[in-house]
Amino acid sequence: MYQYNQYDHKMLAERVAQFRDQTSRYIDGKLNEAEFLPLRLQNGLYVQRLAPMLRIAIPYGLLSSRQLRKLAFIARHYDKGYGHFTTRQNIQFNWPELKDVPDILAHLAEVEMHAIQTSGNCIRNTTTDQFAGVAIDELEDSRPYCEIIRQWSTFHPEFAYLPRKFKIAVCGTVLDQAATQVHDIGVYLVRGHSQKVGFRILAGGGLGRTPMIGQEVFDFVEQKHLLTALEAILRVYNRQGRRDNKYKARIKILVKETGIEKFRKDVLAEWQRIKEGAQTLTDEEIQRCKSFFTKPSYLEKQDSPNELIQALKSEPLFLKWYERNVRPHKQPGYAIVTVVLKETGTAPGDITDTQLDYIADLSDEYSFGEIRVSHRQNVVLADVEQARLYNLWQKLQRQSLANDSLGLLTDIICCPGGDFCALANAKSIPIAEAIQRRFNDHSELLDINEITVNISGCMNACGHHHVGNIGILGVDKKGAEFYQVSLGGSSQNDASLTKVLGPAFAEEEIPSVIEKIIDVYKNNRVDHEVFLDTYRRIGLEPFKDKIYAQAD
Repeated sequence: MYQYNQYDHKMLAERVAQFRDQTSRYIDGKLNEAEFLPLRLQNGLYVQRLAPMLRIAIPYGLLSSRQLRKLAFIARHYDKGYGHFTTRQNIQFNWPELKDVPDILAHLAEVEMHAIQTSGNCIRNTTTDQFAGVAIDELEDSRPYCEIIRQWSTFHPEFAYLPRKFKIAVCGTVLDQAATQVHDIGVYLVRGHSQKVGFRILAGGGLGRTPMIGQEVFDFVEQKHLLTALEAILRVYNRQGRRDNKYKARIKILVKETGIEKFRKDVLAEWQRIKEGAQTLTDEEIQRCKSFFTKPSYLEKQDSPNELIQALKSEPLFLKWYERNVRPHKQPGYAIVTVVLKETGTAPGDITDTQLDYIADLSDEYSFGEIRVSHRQNVVLADVEQARLYNLWQKLQRQSLANDSLGLLTDIICCPGGDFCALANAKSIPIAEAIQRRFNDHSELLDINEITVNISGCMNACGHHHVGNIGILGVDKKGAEFYQVSLGGSSQNDASLTKVLGPAFAEEEIPSVIEKIIDVYKNNRVDHEVFLDTYRRIGLEPFKDKIYAQAD
């Protein structure tokens, strides 16, 4: 992973000192709320419903065990003993005191972490596949290119005050697990005619009030032109994007209103002006960033060792966990393990200080001291010897971390909702828990098979409800909390947006509504069809008829 150099350390130390002074002046009344607002946002600090919230950047979802222990320390000493992993692979702390935030940032700087550009109208944390570097379907490791984008975008003087926040995702695998098509810019690693790896670049994706899927701007960009292509898109957006209405300020609105042909033409014209300029990447620079992501010291191992085979035969619970949470690895004798943070009764994505420390210890023992955060609010140990999987599973059980629901109905994406967020119309966490309690039979979950349920507490769509197979949105009805249900979304290669089922439901109705949706799916599926395939074949009407007919 990337290691900070002397310039990074100096820049970060100066930033912490600046914010310490700014916070002190605000507390002393020397800065008013309007003056402090952009300063705190530049350092990831929000004002939530009950307390400040600090969002910490985890570039492309990659953490060292040392960094994870620092997050545990912060959770223990400055929060209420837990943190919350987000769909952007970051972590949030919901209960820090304002006066302590500069100290927290200083602690983060000690382990090469920060909260810069995790909020505000700037380029946010670049995300990618949580299996980057180890996935068997990978064209090339996407993390070096994410790091190149991170270094280019951090403190970029031209893009510090964009019309609106801006998000980039990079995907290097055949199976897209980074929701690439619903980002402001989506970058796919592809092979050109010469078989050399380059980039296909989309723009204009996004969720929120007007969800849209990104459209192709570049069909192929050489590696050396990655940053100039991104810069051209950002420059056009920065000049032409709406600044008079924040609800129409995202690049997706510009692309829609301009039309993709005109937008592409403007971007290509800008690109020709800067294509061979200072942002052109040299082979040396690309190799420098690739050098940060070398292979660990793998041992020579064979796939399916006897230790694993015997454990799978003798322990049924281990077999269930293995079949759901373990994925193939490109290195023989190793496996990828996903630790699911979706224990019933705990908010999806939440993790305690004890669990953070525990996973750090496990990563040192089993996975070369490295941890990944996934888009679906889980964590990954990416380099585990197959012969040691059973022992790892036993240890995960001790901290309630052996949940075997990966990819199933209870592996829910969920924003913090009205329990924390001042923007939310309704609570999200109790809805997730109610669904998990209704569907608590593992054999039933396996019968339902692969399905995604995404919950957002408001139209900002932090829970990505527009691209869940089942999406749930909290809405306000004359001061009461209700929930709109939609179907048919996907954030993978076949990206699609959900369609609203009909009138919203009260909180207590949601579990039975989900149950009826599953009944329609089961009664109509063919062979081993997953939910999304059945939905796309039969459409929305059978679900609507089942759910609303009895109410009528």
